[in-house]
Amino acid sequence: MSKLAVVLFNLGGPDSPNAVRPFLFNLFNDPAIIGAPGPLRWLLAHLISTRRAPVARRIYAEIGGRSPLLGLTRDQADALQARLAAFGEVRVFVAMRYWHPMADETAVEVKAFDPQTIVLLPLYPQFSTTTTGSSLADWRRAAGRAGIDAPTKTVCCYPVQDGLMAAQAKLVRSGLEKARPAGTPRVLFSAHGLPERIIEKGDPYRWQVEQTAQAVVHKVGIADLDWGVCYQSRVGPLKWIGPSTIDELKRAGTDRVPVVVVPIAFVSEHSETLVELDIEYKALADAAGVPAYVRVPAVGTDEDFIDGLAQEVKAADENPQPMAWGRDGECCPPAFAGCPLSKV
Repeated sequence: MSKLAVVLFNLGGPDSPNAVRPFLFNLFNDPAIIGAPGPLRWLLAHLISTRRAPVARRIYAEIGGRSPLLGLTRDQADALQARLAAFGEVRVFVAMRYWHPMADETAVEVKAFDPQTIVLLPLYPQFSTTTTGSSLADWRRAAGRAGIDAPTKTVCCYPVQDGLMAAQAKLVRSGLEKARPAGTPRVLFSAHGLPERIIEKGDPYRWQVEQTAQAVVHKVGIADLDWGVCYQSRVGPLKWIGPSTIDELKRAGTDRVPVVVVPIAFVSEHSETLVELDIEYKALADAAGVPAYVRVPAVGTDEDFIDGLAQEVKAADENPQPMAWGRDGECCPPAFAGCPLSKV
């Protein structure tokens, strides 16, 4: 490897109660989230963030008043940098989309490092225009402003990456063992939802989530078990993709089966896992009569996962193409116009 900068992308989260409203404003002012014209989007973001801030502060109060995501992402960055150290001069940076350190701050640091090559690595295994797509667009803007001209490669997604699958399989096996005393478990792969209209425009996220779940089922060897993909974190009046995790938990209660809930699209713990899954959905499952509710942890700094990320970085660094999926020569089916590889 040449002198290499790796930029990890993640959502970000408020670092204090006072940061909650501006964090939400940044989120809803993103054209990838609300596609209205600029002035109208600004107004909507202001209104939504002001209304949602009190609720969000109560959510973050359950986990100490702040998001743990930055610290956990830095742990992943440190682990990845240590894993890549044997291959040359490598520094791993963190860029958050909606709260600090954001792309402009990180781009200045990358410019000062003066790398020969840059690899952009989202901590979103499955590509969506609302997550990875938004982060990459923001990075291009920030990199241009910072005057970065080093060749840049991008790992657009890695939904079935071997290291990710190995890490997920270990966690699912452990979750199954915890749930089995209460009966034959049902595995629920829970991912953050999206409005249906985004998927209808060609966003490949739901398809890639399904690929991840199927690959984990194959890796664990549980095709004979009852399992399914579901979606959480619905916000607003639009119709969202389903089935919802809430509805699946209610169904499990009706069927009187234990559940193993796997946060299949999250690689770090944050409010959607620590509060929504661990507190709110567990209470719902208990009330619905689910015999056992086991939530599998996010992969975090699992060695297999970090090794998988290192493999993706090395493959991207060596790839003559500017962007690649985590499988050689593959990308999303033609129906998914939102797939960035359809445009490369």
